[in-house]
Amino acid sequence: MKAIMPQIDRSWVDQIIVVDGGSTDGSIEWAKANNYPVYIQKQRGFRHAYIEVWPHIIGDIVITFSPDGNSLPELIPVLIEKMHHDYDMVIASRYLGPAKSEDDDIATSFGNWLFTRTVNLLHGGKYTDAMVIFRAYRKNIPYELGLDREDAHALPERLFFTKISWEPLLSVRAAKARLKVTEIPGDEPPRIGGERKLRVIQWGAAYYFQFFRELWFWKQEK
Repeated sequence: MKAIMPQIDRSWVDQIIVVDGGSTDGSIEWAKANNYPVYIQKQRGFRHAYIEVWPHIIGDIVITFSPDGNSLPELIPVLIEKMHHDYDMVIASRYLGPAKSEDDDIATSFGNWLFTRTVNLLHGGKYTDAMVIFRAYRKNIPYELGLDREDAHALPERLFFTKISWEPLLSVRAAKARLKVTEIPGDEPPRIGGERKLRVIQWGAAYYFQFFRELWFWKQEK
C-alpha cells in the first residue's frame, strides 16, 4: 500500500474506501494515518467485503482495485473515461492484445484461459479475461444481477469448503443480461506485497460449478 496508493491521484475519483479483511501488518494504521477511510469487514471473504461496503459507496461507478501491485494505478483514468461512453462494465484484461500477467503461473494461466473460454461458450460472453478483479462497473449492477444474494454463492461454497468472490459470476450474468461490456488491455505486474491466498482447486471447482449451474439457475428479472 505504501508503494501503490500514492500513485493514485485522489482527484481521479470522488471516493476511495480501503476495505480490510483482518490484516495485522499495519495496513489499517497506515491507511488511517494517510486519511483513507477504512471499512473493516465483519464476515470473511471477498464477496462479503463487497456486500458490506457497497452501501457506503457514494458514486454511480465503482472500480475494484487491488493495492498489492497486481493492478496498475495509471489505468484508473482509462477505465473511467471508457465508462463515460455508456458502458455498463469495463474490464482491465490481462490477456487483451499486448497485455500480459507476470503474476500467473502455469496453473493460474491455464485456469484463467479455461474459465474465460467456458463463460464465453456457455453464456455468450466475448471476454478475454472473465476473472480479474480490476474493473469498473455501475454501482447498481450487483443488485440488478443478484450478486448480493446468498443463494448466488452459498451452495458452491458449501460444496467446496471455501469462500469465493463475485467477479466470475458478475462476468457470467453480465453476458446473460446482454449488458454493454468492453475491455482495455492491462498488464498484471508481480505482486510486491501481501500474501497470495489463492486456493486454486477449491476456487476453481466452485467457479466452474457456478458456470454450469447458471445455465438454468438465474434469469434476469424483467
